[in-house]
Amino acid sequence: MPKMRRKGDLPEKICAACGRPFKWRKKWARVWDEVRYCSDRCRRDGRSTDRGM
Repeated sequence: MPKMRRKGDLPEKICAACGRPFKWRKKWARVWDEVRYCSDRCRRDGRSTDRGM
């Protein structure tokens, strides 16, 4: 059985849209390097700001 991790030991990133820190989630395990946004809402808002709208 794998060793348990504490929540404080999980990797963290800064959201590209809101600038807040967010932690690794199990559902992002395979694509963690590609994750840029903390939520669906930030992803929607972030894309519109990336285009200059």
